[in-house]
Amino acid sequence: MPAAAPQSFVAACVQMRSGVDARANIDAAVTMIREAAAAGATYVQTPEMSNVVNRSRDGLFAMLAPEERDPMLAAFRALATELRITIHAGSLAVLRPDGKVANRAFVIDPAGEIVARYDKLHLFDVDLPNGESWRESNTYTGGLSAVAVDLPGMRLGLSICYDIRFPYLYRALAEAGAQMLSAPACFTKQTGEAHWVVLQRARAIETGSFMVSAAQAGHHEDGRDTFGHSIIVDPWGRVLAEAGDAPGVIMARIDPGLVADARGRIPTLQHTRPVSVQVAGAVAEKVA
Repeated sequence: MPAAAPQSFVAACVQMRSGVDARANIDAAVTMIREAAAAGATYVQTPEMSNVVNRSRDGLFAMLAPEERDPMLAAFRALATELRITIHAGSLAVLRPDGKVANRAFVIDPAGEIVARYDKLHLFDVDLPNGESWRESNTYTGGLSAVAVDLPGMRLGLSICYDIRFPYLYRALAEAGAQMLSAPACFTKQTGEAHWVVLQRARAIETGSFMVSAAQAGHHEDGRDTFGHSIIVDPWGRVLAEAGDAPGVIMARIDPGLVADARGRIPTLQHTRPVSVQVAGAVAEKVA
């Protein structure tokens, strides 16, 4: 568990509509992070793919850089230092040394230091009924491990977007001491309308954790439509704050005491048992 004594703090989600212009995306994010900090937030999270949303592979690669030269990451590090807050870049697309792309989250402390990195574990490859087709594995390399990081008085478990559909990841993070979980996203409108809120609440309830998830929202320059509805859920599954479908900021107070209360009332993390599945044979046909 975190070494620091539990304390409540204010978390904020910055809901964006990132496009193909890196500078415009930086300006939009910085403006809303400043807004959140001015309102009292000490932890601010941005969505998946904060630095660029561009379905053109050539267009994407034309603007990417390794993390040490990514302009949004540099701006966030300077801003965290200036405002003395924690900034969680929900994810940035950054070039890997092998020439592929990492969908990578960064947690930056109030001194501007990167204290955690997480590469999205589960890649979204799917054909949707409306004709949309997504093949993240054509461009991105998935991560190799789950990651948690200690904030003042709170351990945060990291994930990104499609990860939300894999409950074992969040249980593993909670069993490792995470009290707050995150799934910043660029969720499609179609799947978001059906599943986004219920998945966020389910992960919170299953683990007795806060869920804090910033999202992309609206119609993007590259033609895609994202669901938005950035959300903060408490460990009992109550929605503390939820955005609509436009860029903006939501905030809520995070109280670690609610985690202890929820896990004490429903101690599922203590009741895990190894499970083997037995498949029964076919029922014998009834003989007249």
